[in-house]
Amino acid sequence: MEFIQSVLDLFLRLDDHLLEIIQHYGSWTYLILFLVIFCETGLVVTPFLPGDSLLFAAGALSGAGALRIEIVYPLLVCASICGDSLNYTIGRKLGARVLKSNSRIFKPKYVEKTQRFYDKYGAKTMVLARFVPIVRTFAPFLAGVGKMPLRKFLFFIVVGAILWVSSFALIGYLFGQHPLVKDHFGLIALGIVGISVIPIAIEFIRHRFSKSSAAKVEAEQ
Repeated sequence: MEFIQSVLDLFLRLDDHLLEIIQHYGSWTYLILFLVIFCETGLVVTPFLPGDSLLFAAGALSGAGALRIEIVYPLLVCASICGDSLNYTIGRKLGARVLKSNSRIFKPKYVEKTQRFYDKYGAKTMVLARFVPIVRTFAPFLAGVGKMPLRKFLFFIVVGAILWVSSFALIGYLFGQHPLVKDHFGLIALGIVGISVIPIAIEFIRHRFSKSSAAKVEAEQ
């Protein structure tokens, strides 16, 4: 319960937390932002980090003059690309060991399902996954496990990183200082996360519905 409250407090007061970091660490804040985005995209054990909302907060505070958008924007694009690249490399190098270990997270059936998804939608999966929390953390790893060609992978993660950072950091920069946004910053940050999770919820419902329909057909037969 305390953990949930801490997470909610982080999102509801993300602008305050980030502003405190800026006040305490000054220019080192840029490194902190880089590391958070890098870890959120590059390490499969940290998908809970606030990616979308942090980009929005960094953009909003840049609009207020606390940070410099000409540093924030390219820095976070670079962090995203570097994180994805590390994740891909880990999947490519250690993927076989992970499968042999019978991991609860990376079971062979999950990898096979993801590979079929890549086969259906191609490398553009890397762009689409960028906007879905948690999924964007696992997608590069599984792309590495599935041996996606490196050139194709790099092209699409660069496109995805630019679109992702532009969608949140630049919007935060342009609208973050609007009175309505400033007065309800925490709720808007939660809303951003909620909207990002919608594709997962839809896919989960569709999967459950198709599974129950299949079971019903088998029962009737």
